[in-house]
This record gives sequence, structure tokens and C-alpha cells, in this order.
Amino acid sequence: MATAETRLADVPQTGDMPPAGGSPSLLHRLLNPFRRGVPPAPQRATGFYTDTTVCIGCKACEVACKQWNQLPADGLEWTGNSYDNTGALSATSWRHVKFIEQFPLDDSAAPHGPERDGTRLSLDLLPDVPTPGRWLMMSDVCKHCATAPCQQACPTGALLHTEFTNVYIQPDICNGCAYCIASCPFGVITRASFDGHAHKCTLCYDRQRDGLVPACAKACPTQSIQFGPLDELRHRAQQRVDELHQRGVSSAYLYGERPTAQYSPLHSFYLLIDSPSVYGLPENPVNPWVHMLGDYARSVVSAFVMIAALLVVLFLGSP
Repeated sequence: MATAETRLADVPQTGDMPPAGGSPSLLHRLLNPFRRGVPPAPQRATGFYTDTTVCIGCKACEVACKQWNQLPADGLEWTGNSYDNTGALSATSWRHVKFIEQFPLDDSAAPHGPERDGTRLSLDLLPDVPTPGRWLMMSDVCKHCATAPCQQACPTGALLHTEFTNVYIQPDICNGCAYCIASCPFGVITRASFDGHAHKCTLCYDRQRDGLVPACAKACPTQSIQFGPLDELRHRAQQRVDELHQRGVSSAYLYGERPTAQYSPLHSFYLLIDSPSVYGLPENPVNPWVHMLGDYARSVVSAFVMIAALLVVLFLGSP
């Protein structure tokens, strides 16, 4: 895949137009839009493995994603949250680099220093004793869930799994109902203001079909974002966790690589060194579909109770 882009220019180009002189029949022209196309052959399941311990926050993935997918800029706004000027995933930002600053607060700082939650931060740039602290960085993206709540909630079939088992949104079929937005426990999907349709990461489906690596993974200089078959990624990620444990980083673990009692495995999983909530991830994501059977049962029971109460009132109130 690394050299596939250099060979792309040699691939013969084919057009979709019929050959010259060929005029399809009227019946063909009327029925062809309603015919189902031949589905592509299933491929090996692919996904992302993101190692947050080697992310340097360069945002090359954000830029590459926007450039390849021709996404508009979000504007240059200072959020005040470290170096994070993107803020969150959105319909125009399919990659978002998070910056989590973990530095101790100092109660003995100057009385007029900046405050956070009533505690003043130390302004000593050259302390006598180095203060411990760290910067956690994570490139966030759609999780491409194996059983995706957004796909289950979509009433028009706009969301589907591709032959690579990635979750893909067809914007031309999306009706903007936002059911997918409400069902996603990770807050990935948003609705665009320019067309009213839902948009998110496609895992560079167009590049995968040509045998190319997704733009974000190709642009990552530290291989924090790794792309490939899921079985290989999970094996590689577990080896990395074991290596970190041997180095003394006992807090390292994988998030989302295995299914839980209430959620399917993620095809975009992470190596973290702190609790998921620190990175803005749910501790225990839940698929709303798990509780749908109970909700339906309660709705049916409530309907019967209301009907029975109405009948009792009618019979008791009749002369």
C-alpha cells in the first residue's frame, strides 16, 4: 500500500458513459435507476489503531483529512483549551486532536495569578524543583463500530457498512433527521449547516478501494495512527501494551478493541494511559438498541393499562 499511489497514474481510466452510437431503450432508461447494483465482494475488515503515547499533537492528520476530503476550514479561533483550536469532531472536522494538560496546581502562587476552580496556577517558569506533569494527546475520529447504533437508527438506509466493514454515510440519502446523532454514544456525527445532512469520517473509502492508506494515517509522522486489517492491528497493539508494561507504564491499556456486555468492538480503537473520561470517551459505552426490547415491552404494557383504565371509566360512568 505504501507505493500504490505512485502506480495510480498508470491505471487505465474508464468512463461511465455508454459507447458512441449506443442508445439504450426507453424501458432500460426508465427501470435502470430502480435496479440494485451488484454489491462489492467482502474484503478483510480494516480499521484504525491509535497509540496516544506517541502522538505529538502536530495535527497533520487534521490537515490531511481536510485536504483529501475537501472539507472547509473551521476558522482560526482561540478556544483557550491548550492548543486545541478545532474543539470537537464535526461535519467539517472528521479528525480532532485533543490536548489534555495534566500539571499540578500551586496554592502558593502570587495572589494576583490566574485561577482555575479557586486554585491559583504557578507562574514560576524556572522552578528550583521540576514539577511533575504530562501532556496527553489523542487524535479522535469515528469509531466505526462493528454494531453501529447510528446505522441501526437510520430510517432511510443512508448509513451502511462497506465491504471493509467501515461505517459509511451516503449524504444524498440522508434526510437530516439526526437520529444517528442522538444514538452515537461518542458524539461523533453532526449535521452540516450547508446542506443539513449528517457527515463523518468515511475511513477514506475512496482511497481504500484503490489500495491506498487513509490520508490521516499516511500523514502521521510518528505512526500514532496506524491503519490495516483489524486482526493485525489488535495483535500489534497488544504487543505495544506489553512493551509499555515492561518499561514501567503500568497504566497502558487498550480501549474498544474487544466487545463488552453492552457494546460491540470498535474498528477504530485506542491505546490509553489514563481513564477514558480523561480523553472525553465514555467509560462504558452503551448501545441504545440493547434496551429497546424493554422499552417496547413497557410501552405495550402502558398502552394496555391506559386502555383498561379508559374502559373502566366508560363503564362506571355509563348510566
